[in-house]
Amino acid sequence: MTFAALAQAPNRRRTEMWLLAFAVLITVFGYTYTGLSMNGRLPAGLPGFSAAVFFMALVPHLVVRRFAPRADPLILPLATLLSGIGLVLLNRLDITYAAKPSLHMTPAAGGQLVWTVIGVAVCTSVLMLLRDHRFLQRYIYLTMAVALVLLMAPAFFPGDTFGAKRWIFVGPLSLQPGEFVKIMIAVFFAGYLTLNRDALALSGRRVMGVQLPPGRQLGPIFTIWVISLLVLVFERDLGTSLIFFGLFVITLYMATERTSWVLCGLAMAVVGAAVVGSVEPHVKGRVMAWLHPMDIFLPAKERPPGLQSEQAAQALFSFGSGGISGTGLGQGHPELIGFAGNSDFILTTVGEELGLAGVMVVLLLYVLLAQRGLRVGLLARDPFGKLLAVGLASSLLLQVFVVAGGVTGLIPLTGKALPFLAKGGSSLVANWVMVALLIRISDSAQRRREPIGEPDGRRGRRGRRAARAAVDLDATQATPRVVQAALPAPVTPRDSGRPPGHGRRARRARG
Repeated sequence: MTFAALAQAPNRRRTEMWLLAFAVLITVFGYTYTGLSMNGRLPAGLPGFSAAVFFMALVPHLVVRRFAPRADPLILPLATLLSGIGLVLLNRLDITYAAKPSLHMTPAAGGQLVWTVIGVAVCTSVLMLLRDHRFLQRYIYLTMAVALVLLMAPAFFPGDTFGAKRWIFVGPLSLQPGEFVKIMIAVFFAGYLTLNRDALALSGRRVMGVQLPPGRQLGPIFTIWVISLLVLVFERDLGTSLIFFGLFVITLYMATERTSWVLCGLAMAVVGAAVVGSVEPHVKGRVMAWLHPMDIFLPAKERPPGLQSEQAAQALFSFGSGGISGTGLGQGHPELIGFAGNSDFILTTVGEELGLAGVMVVLLLYVLLAQRGLRVGLLARDPFGKLLAVGLASSLLLQVFVVAGGVTGLIPLTGKALPFLAKGGSSLVANWVMVALLIRISDSAQRRREPIGEPDGRRGRRGRRAARAAVDLDATQATPRVVQAALPAPVTPRDSGRPPGHGRRARRARG
């Protein structure tokens, strides 16, 4: 390793440390401001909350410094800041729910803090145990089998208030398997397409200027399409189906660079959504609420058939009352949306109390986190790591899109949790696992990009450790060093410019 390469890792971790301190400061400030704004005094649990947030940032930073020293310095601070904003918003809602017992809402901020700590602990465990992301490529079919079981399991359990089946109930505990399935699907797609991308990219037929994939190669995408429809029909989960199908199309295009796959995927998505939306009553009701949100305030006889919820209309009112700068943290009325105020509709709390500016900041944080994931995919040299990083970043973007699009009225409501912000232990743990995988791939990609060579002088213990880590290259990616053995120089007669046998020694021999 060169001295310049060795110096880059501490600089990244120093940048990460300052960004984490900034995230902790914003979180503690928001928690304090909420208590002062709504109760006129400092929150009672401020010291404990501050200590929890501090260690929630410190422990993963130390683990990353030890086990992934060359990882991207922005991924962990962005995840920490988004989780902190979610804790502040849930605490703000808990204060209102405690002041209005008639809403029959249980506090959520305390449980969310516990699940955040669990998610951070799982993230650090993944970083310490998974030393190479390519280990996951060995078990792609087992991963896919487990993912399909988890995806279909909620169909055998009762649905939520509005009929969607997304939960598995085990005694007092509940699990939303779709949050973990998206990571498993990303792992499977990355491994499968790494092995079969040549077969998917090198054949096809051109129709009207578009290179269409052959019928035999349409099998995988057709299977994914059918599974997505089954999820919609039996579980009434529009959000999971959109993320599941969109993730496959994105990774397939990334592997083959053929727009025909994207066109086929979009066509199948439109056809499937149209069929299920016109047949399934639950999905049809959400489509009607999207098309006619204000008709819920009409008399029951004048409402469109299937329209039952007023949440879409209340969300629009919430965004409208927020304006550009918002009403101020703690000064709005997000509780009017009911239980959805701390689920997918938590974005309306941001829009009402922090305004359009706050919504744009939150969305930009998601975009920046996804951009760092896509950058990791571009820097990765191994195809599996490249596709896995792109898949994880794409799944985050797709989930934010379906949640924010449904709340703002761009698309029908999906009921998915907003990553890191919304209430939900399954979502938090799954998202922190995604962060751990991105950090691991980032460290591996950066380590393989740095030059290899012996530095001049003494390296020290840190330099020797970094050099040993850099030697751990993939045998398929590393360029072998060919050391040519020293061969004896060929013996050639000296050319003296005179014919042989005319020297002094030759004349003496003849004389």
